[in-house]
Amino acid sequence: MIRVEDAGAVRTIRLDRSEKRNALTARLLDDLVAAIKKAEQSRVIVIEPIGPVFCAGFDLTECRENAEALPSLLTGLAWATATMRASPAIVVAAAPGAAIAGGCALLCGCDIVISTPEAKFGYPVLKIGISPAVSAPLLKLAMGDGASRARMLSTDFIDGRAAHHLGLVHELLDSPEACIARAHELAGQLISKPPTGLSATKSWLNEVDGSLAGNKIQLALETSLSLVGGEEQNELLAELWRST
Repeated sequence: MIRVEDAGAVRTIRLDRSEKRNALTARLLDDLVAAIKKAEQSRVIVIEPIGPVFCAGFDLTECRENAEALPSLLTGLAWATATMRASPAIVVAAAPGAAIAGGCALLCGCDIVISTPEAKFGYPVLKIGISPAVSAPLLKLAMGDGASRARMLSTDFIDGRAAHHLGLVHELLDSPEACIARAHELAGQLISKPPTGLSATKSWLNEVDGSLAGNKIQLALETSLSLVGGEEQNELLAELWRST
């Protein structure tokens, strides 16, 4: 469900479910975590999609027949974002198209996010009784408290321009092709820098912003998990199944 390509000190990880708009499964998240952890020789990791959509969030079809699917998806997402942030490699995301719910959360774990003005971002999962709380710690660091609250309490989408203004996206390019190309250009620039200084700087930035301090990611995960299997969540998911 992912493709991994190494070129010198750059590892490229491509989300490879374009027929499902790169929707996340527990296996995909496990593979993503493994690919990041095993990038021992990589100083930069580029995460990009195959197809026009970066990631449409969870593949909820997994949850239809398996009661354990949703907890596994939430847990996998939490540890994927934490693994990106903890990696000594600089993680660059190219998100030329939509990054929805869990897809948006993945971007928050990255160090640098490149997108396009037409891309879409947001957390519509409240509509089906799932709390996006698992994303809160890193989204708050990206956008600040007020903007992150507004986004997580809303089910509306914002475009790339708004995401750039709010801090979720760091660079905007005019086309998907330019977005992908810029991510790799930036990777080339980053690996030209002194490796010890670069990784030490990332580690210190994590220390300053407290992104990995304490148990915030675990507590956020537990908040999202606490709604799984509840009456509201079951009813809303059942309604979703009836409408599809």
